[in-house]
Amino acid sequence: MGPDRDQRYDAVPPIPSYDEAIAGGSRSASDGDWQRHDDHTSSADIEAESLLSSRQAFPFSTSTHNGRGRRPQGYRPPTVESEDEDSLFGSDTDTDAEADHVRREMQELEVDDSDERSRNRSSWGKRIGFSLSLPQWRWRWRLPRLSIRLGENQSGGTTDGNEETPRRRFAFPAFGSTALFLLIGRALAILLVLGFLYLLFMSDILTNMTGRMNSRMFDPEAVRSHVQGSVDPVKIRENLKHFTSFAHIAGTEGDYALAEYTEKLFQRYGLEDVTKDVYHVYMNYPTADGRAVQIMGPDDKPVWSATLEEAEVGGETAGRQTFAFHGHSKAGDVKGPLIYANYGSREDFKALKDSGIDTSGAIALVRYYGTQGDRALKVKAAELAGFAGCLIYSDPADDGFLKGEVAPKGRYMPSDGVQRGAVSLMSWVVGDVLTPGWASKEEEPRMRVDQTQGLVKIPSLPLAWRDAVVLLKHLKGFGQRVPQGWEGGVPDVGEWWTGDHTSPIVRLKNEQDENTKQPIWNVYGRIKGAEQREKRVIIGNHRDSWAFGAADPHSGTAVMLEIARIFGDLLARGWRPLRTIEFMSWDGEEYNLIGSTEYVEQNEQSLRDDAVAYINLDTAVTGDTFRAAGSPVFRKLLLQVLNRVGDPNYNTTLRDLWDRRQGQLDGLGAGSDYVAFQDIVGTSSLDLSFDGGRFPYHSSYDNFEWMDTVGDPGFVYHTLLGQVLGLLILELADRPVLPFDMPAYADSLSHWIDDLESWNKNDKDANHGGTNPIDFSLLKTASNNVAMSVREFEKWEVSWENNVVAASGWEPAGLGKKRAEYNSRMALFETDLLDSVGVPNRTQFKHVVFGPQLWSGYDEAFFPSIRDTIVSGNWTLAKETVDRVAGVIMKAAANLVI
Repeated sequence: MGPDRDQRYDAVPPIPSYDEAIAGGSRSASDGDWQRHDDHTSSADIEAESLLSSRQAFPFSTSTHNGRGRRPQGYRPPTVESEDEDSLFGSDTDTDAEADHVRREMQELEVDDSDERSRNRSSWGKRIGFSLSLPQWRWRWRLPRLSIRLGENQSGGTTDGNEETPRRRFAFPAFGSTALFLLIGRALAILLVLGFLYLLFMSDILTNMTGRMNSRMFDPEAVRSHVQGSVDPVKIRENLKHFTSFAHIAGTEGDYALAEYTEKLFQRYGLEDVTKDVYHVYMNYPTADGRAVQIMGPDDKPVWSATLEEAEVGGETAGRQTFAFHGHSKAGDVKGPLIYANYGSREDFKALKDSGIDTSGAIALVRYYGTQGDRALKVKAAELAGFAGCLIYSDPADDGFLKGEVAPKGRYMPSDGVQRGAVSLMSWVVGDVLTPGWASKEEEPRMRVDQTQGLVKIPSLPLAWRDAVVLLKHLKGFGQRVPQGWEGGVPDVGEWWTGDHTSPIVRLKNEQDENTKQPIWNVYGRIKGAEQREKRVIIGNHRDSWAFGAADPHSGTAVMLEIARIFGDLLARGWRPLRTIEFMSWDGEEYNLIGSTEYVEQNEQSLRDDAVAYINLDTAVTGDTFRAAGSPVFRKLLLQVLNRVGDPNYNTTLRDLWDRRQGQLDGLGAGSDYVAFQDIVGTSSLDLSFDGGRFPYHSSYDNFEWMDTVGDPGFVYHTLLGQVLGLLILELADRPVLPFDMPAYADSLSHWIDDLESWNKNDKDANHGGTNPIDFSLLKTASNNVAMSVREFEKWEVSWENNVVAASGWEPAGLGKKRAEYNSRMALFETDLLDSVGVPNRTQFKHVVFGPQLWSGYDEAFFPSIRDTIVSGNWTLAKETVDRVAGVIMKAAANLVI
């Protein structure tokens, strides 16, 4: 045996040799070679010693299994009954083999393994899910021997001559003897253990026992209360302060430092399988002297240059601000007449064209927000209208002093505030624009920059209204007076003019560093599930930021890290969920949702098979109004959770506040890291936030001081969001039956189809002058099929509940496996709504119900493929698309009740 077991017997005296035993008969108890019988000597040891002392012969060598000739604690020599040595051991050649056999039997059965048994008892108590206190019996299992001698008859004689007759001898313990008592007691113990094991198997407790090895059962309500009560605003505040202490654009040194820090936090919290995952993607970075916006004079020399950068915000972040630029912008140095185009929508550019203004080769000046909320699509619309470059500024009428107090003391953008952001076309191509559809690992092939459909083809820059006012003043008298509704809130402009091809010439310079294989770093940590380990509930938040990122993204980061800490603590206490929980820190979100999309593309099939839900935190806290966007399957659960969480400022529950404002689950659109999960692999997704309206978005004013004094003083709503998130995770990961609201999905489908039909009839882009011939009756039939399947599907859960109640809370035999299958079908319903063809011309997006609008990346377009084909006016393709989508929905409905 190994050295550990040897050491256990060091203090035990040696067994006397055969010669010593027969020479001395019985040695004195005072002799140093024997243990003294005192109050601490076990009855088993006394029994073993007395039996050994009574023997007149010891049949085998003193060399025992420990190699030192010492008697193991609890050792007892075999009981033998023989009238002569030869009849027992046979010939001399058999003696050594028989002795070795008995010696091995002693090693296997007689070794004192009390330490190991203690460990096993503790482990078993965890495996079965609760603590069980039993008497600390010494399980030696030394039953009275049944001795059977072949070759002897009943009388001990021989059959003839020298041939010995077979003899059988059975020594049954005498009535009232200690041996009989031990026999009966141990037999009863065996029956008790067997009965207990039978109960375990019949109740399905041993289902997936491998996953429960280190799990203990906790009262679910106690766990909910613990999680809700453990969310600490002080720790959340500390998280936010650290993550906003320096700038960390994706792929930079600051970003890598936070990736390392996040990885260490996950490890410190006790999360399992903590991993840093590297992708190599296309990114651009500004250079110090590479950007300029200038008004050129007659001699082609600048008469005015924009400041571009924000004023120094000061504080702990002094000297660490990032340059003002657009991610994924086109490099270039272009000049052209300045033309103002309102919000930069396609309708705005069409209005200019219809008024006779030539926009080819011009520089567009547009404002953020308005009728085109996506900055990338503003630039794309300008490109399609023939502009050579595009400038986007923050107007006080939309985000400035005309709306309220400005940062740092208020919510709105100050005069020097600049909204950075990416201008990659995330509603067209999502993720790394050079590897659409496959993960951007270093060794993978990629497109050339000029081949991708995900990038605009004209340069652009963001501006503060402090710079825009100069440009707007220089337009006076050029072109036409702007149409009604085009005037912004920039002060001192006077009359607002559009400009035309005779306007002052403006130079837009955007030279930059570009890297087609820039490393970025996702960080993952998990808590493995005990029952369905492969099924995963995923929580994600991006880590990169355009500046300091207090609201976007680190209000979400701070909350997610706090919840990871709490769940890591639960794991350390012995709790383990039924399904796996994963925490994800994404990189590169600001550049077209890269980190999350590349992860999804790398793990596409496993996510389709096993991802149960994805919960996203991004701009998580900017105010006090709770909002949620996502799949309808979360509706009932979300309302239950909101009913548990109280708002101390309004002295009521979040559910009450939700109902007062008639809150509804919003559509997702394409604004954050849920896109790849919901739209590519069909994972039911949910985005959570406390909204306060405008905040100094993507500027250096979105910093810790702003959040601490304006955004969420006291971190009250960070704390409430943490409670909501923690409770949602518990229910999704640890409820025996997945708490999805399937009837809500069926109801929503019917409602969305009605909206689609109404849009088709009334929207000018859809009806094409009343010539639209699309029939939606097949789609409505598919929706009805879903409703019928859901009603049938939910009957099983009612039956399961009745069975469990009837069994006094135990899950009867076989139901555990059926319940797991039921949960899997429920989670796969969303995945079954994927169409392998994808949205025409945007084939990354596979979901037939959810997807971004073609020309509005932040807004949801229910049935995106149908809408795109209708707008295109290709009626044949549109009809085929409606039929195909209906077929996908019908198949998903059928799969529910297989």
